[in-house]
Amino acid sequence: MNDSAARSRIVTTIDFERNGRQAGYARAPLSRNTSGWGTVEIPIVVVKNGEGPTVLLTGGVHGDEYEGPIAISRLARTLRPEEVQGRVIMMPAVNIPAILADTRLSPVDGWDINRCFPGDPRGTFSQMLAHFLDSVILPMADISVDMHTAGHSFDSALSTNMHHVADAGMREKTLAAAAAFGAPYNVVFGGVDEDATFTSCVERRGIISLGTELGGWGRVNIEGVRIARRGIENILKHMGVIEGEPVTGQADGSAQTRHMMVRDPDSYVFAPRGGLFEPTHYVGAAVRAGDVAGYLHFIEDVDSEPITLNYQKDGVIWFGAGPGRVARGDAVAIVMEDYADNWPSY
Repeated sequence: MNDSAARSRIVTTIDFERNGRQAGYARAPLSRNTSGWGTVEIPIVVVKNGEGPTVLLTGGVHGDEYEGPIAISRLARTLRPEEVQGRVIMMPAVNIPAILADTRLSPVDGWDINRCFPGDPRGTFSQMLAHFLDSVILPMADISVDMHTAGHSFDSALSTNMHHVADAGMREKTLAAAAAFGAPYNVVFGGVDEDATFTSCVERRGIISLGTELGGWGRVNIEGVRIARRGIENILKHMGVIEGEPVTGQADGSAQTRHMMVRDPDSYVFAPRGGLFEPTHYVGAAVRAGDVAGYLHFIEDVDSEPITLNYQKDGVIWFGAGPGRVARGDAVAIVMEDYADNWPSY
């Protein structure tokens, strides 16, 4: 059913091979009660000049994540062809229905598009859009920077992220790209529900894949926007698409990104029941195994004692719970530790 070679139903008049700046839309068909021939317009800006690498910048894959779309939109308005050697493809608002609804999931079909790659041109709206990204856009890219935050689910320490890919050469290229982006942290992770994500699609095509987590809690993180804007310019410099050297100095005085990892189940703290979660640390805090992660309250039950939740690992808080009320099985904290390249063999 998932046939990335099948023709996409989404069309665009953008000529990706033409020099200069083009701003337009990809039009995805969406028949609905009020418009049988309706479409959804997905903005695309391409800036190309001569030969060189292609950098793909995507934001708004989830509709309640704001820092990436703001940063990419600003670059899309200001980047000029004469500044570029190569090509920059900018899609600041990928999942327009979710963006307009301010939701993670698409209001059209209820899907998380980042769990349905490589998609299906004959499937639901989210599957069709995923297929377009995988089959039409990705084959042009040398590096993909897919910009996310924690949305309404969590808050996050400002970071890039990447998978621990099996190919050592690709792993080193991705680590170098993350260092050039220059977020306070870069998190190498694995073992999550990843096979159907955009990141995994990029990796299957042998393309450098970098993600971000630049805020959350349902608001625009001021420092997250700054890091996002600087980071995508740094990537263009790193790839030789624009002139200059990446600037990677951090607000705390350190000179570069700190590489971290999340690689085993002990990194996660889960809620054993539904309730009201009271955390004890903000993201970026250093914690130790056994420290109290927070208290799960049951305020609707008279005289019910809260449950104490503890960290199982030393490290730094990468994600902290966003909503106060959580459901059984929800992660309420994720702990990252300093990176080591001694993962189990594949």
